[in-house]
Amino acid sequence: MRILITGAAGFLGSHLCDYLLEHGHYVIGMDNLVTGNPNNIAHLAGNSDFLFIKHDVSNYIFVPSKVDVVMHFASPASPNPDSPFSYPSLPIQTMKAGALGTHNTLGVVKANNARYLLASTSEIYGDPLEHPQKETYWGHADPIGFRSVYDEAKRFAEALTMAYHRFHHLDTRIVRIFNTYGPRMRLDDGRVVPNFILQGLRKEPLTVFGDGSQTRSFCYVSDLIEGIYKHLLSEEHMPVNIGNPQEISILQFAEEINRLTENSKGIIFNIDKRLGDDPQRRQPDITRAKTILKWEPKVGLIEGLSKTIEYFKLELERG
Repeated sequence: MRILITGAAGFLGSHLCDYLLEHGHYVIGMDNLVTGNPNNIAHLAGNSDFLFIKHDVSNYIFVPSKVDVVMHFASPASPNPDSPFSYPSLPIQTMKAGALGTHNTLGVVKANNARYLLASTSEIYGDPLEHPQKETYWGHADPIGFRSVYDEAKRFAEALTMAYHRFHHLDTRIVRIFNTYGPRMRLDDGRVVPNFILQGLRKEPLTVFGDGSQTRSFCYVSDLIEGIYKHLLSEEHMPVNIGNPQEISILQFAEEINRLTENSKGIIFNIDKRLGDDPQRRQPDITRAKTILKWEPKVGLIEGLSKTIEYFKLELERG
């Protein structure tokens, strides 16, 4: 298939490019490189089955040839306001990627009679009152809160995707991605995994916002990409959670990072800097993925973190 991927130079987008190329597809990668890293796709230069187009998806999208699939992954994704690549630092661009970018990519799908996959997020559930979170849960999100530019952009994107599916009968998919980690995350991304690993490798105390009781469920990137591909090939049009249901507190996670990086500096708590609207619990119910896609994660947390830490070590050595 000829597949257009927006956000192709990002953490997930670049892994998806590799996976699709390995499975015999022709990939057109699109990215404006505001948060994407060109190094993530540098190894694809010269590949006759890969074409890169630098473009902002909030503007009209022209693709030079017919495509069979469009996968919309373009968006800032980090909630940390101290990072220049986060959605608090890029609020308007985030809203445009979710709203205008979804509209424009669906236009490409309609023009090509193609298949569509929208990368949505567990953040649409907000600070959930249901645990674990099923796809049928409507969420508990503040429409004008700290995270709203990302949450509401993705909620709008889902609504628009379903509108095109129901009204124009487009062949659409929606994947709700839970916390994912692995090689190619930006070192200055601002999310908890790179923050903790960098502090651990630099032998600094790990900074935990709040008291560390908030939980997350971390999925290794190779598992996530496999789940996304299975969803693309399925006939399921309703949203599907893809993530690892193994729940861990941020405090336990910090202790594990310190152990793996052999960091003896311990942990410090920043009670006053708990990020606004920070969900207290996050865990996917993956029954739908197991049943429909025959998918569940395989990579354990220690194995995945060890691979990620090795990647970060090499990146630090490169400077």
